[in-house]
Order: sequence, then structure tokens, then C-alpha cells
Amino acid sequence: MAVLGWAVGKGSTALDDWFQLANGSGLGRLLFFTDQRTMAVLVVGVLALAVYRRRWPLVAAVAVSPVAAIWLSRFFKGVFGRQKGGGVAYPSGHTTLMVVVLGMVLLVVGARLYVVAVAVVWALLGILGQAVTYHYFTDAVGGLLLGSAIACVAAALVDGTGRSPRRHPRFP
Repeated sequence: MAVLGWAVGKGSTALDDWFQLANGSGLGRLLFFTDQRTMAVLVVGVLALAVYRRRWPLVAAVAVSPVAAIWLSRFFKGVFGRQKGGGVAYPSGHTTLMVVVLGMVLLVVGARLYVVAVAVVWALLGILGQAVTYHYFTDAVGGLLLGSAIACVAAALVDGTGRSPRRHPRFP
């Protein structure tokens, strides 16, 4: 995430400009996938499932990780100082939060193939929505990288051994 942030610098790239050509199009509706209200519903649902299953380390991870995502994305926005539309942009906080929440869904529900597929499609749609509206595409990629790191740290801490807490039988 840091390497990308320093590489893109303060302005947009040619790739960012290409995505911005769709600004104002119907693709802006894809912001649903990164909306804080949508994320709040997912977090509450996953938190309730973790409590129901009495998986207390996961309850803590689901409660703390989204807060860490918001705080760290704001911190790194200050570090990189990339601007878009008068506000700091890199990394995308919406994308960071979305990726962390999807990671918590995978931890609590389990990394079944169909759950992973839905999470990947969800993330791609959310990234596209951010890339054509509030953020540059590279801001969304930075958010993806930061969110993935936070979710991986949470998974490692929940398990305590560094292994994935729940392994799918097809993925040894």
C-alpha cells in the first residue's frame, strides 16, 4: 500500500483518468457496496452470528477491525496527502472498510467457495463504484491493500497460530 501511495504521488494517473471518464454515469450506484450503512448492517449481522456461536475472539475481531480500518485509513490519508475534489483521497477509507468487513464475514461464516466468490464480486463492484466517483482507481486499490492487511492480521490474531481459523476441505 505504501509503495503504491508513493508511486502515484499527489495527482491522478492515466489509469485513474480512464476510470474517471465514467464519472456521473450509472456506475455511481455501485457505491451501495461501500456505503457505511451497508457495512454497518453486515457488521451487526456478522457480530450477532459470532456471538450466537460463542466465538469470543471473533466477536472481538469483528468489533475492533472496522474501527481500526477507519482509523488507519484516516492516518494514511494524512501521510500521503493525495487530494481529489478538495479532500484527502489515498487510500480510500470506504474501500478499506468494505474489505475489512468482507474479511470478517469470511472469518465468521467460513471461507466456503461460494462465500469467497460473493465477497470477491462484492469487492470488485465496490472498488469500481469508488473509482468512478469519489476516488481515483488507485485510491481504491490502496484501500483494498490496507483492508486486506487489517483482515489478515485479525485472522492471525484470532487463531493465535497464524493459520487460517477455518479451513475449507478443498483448500488444505
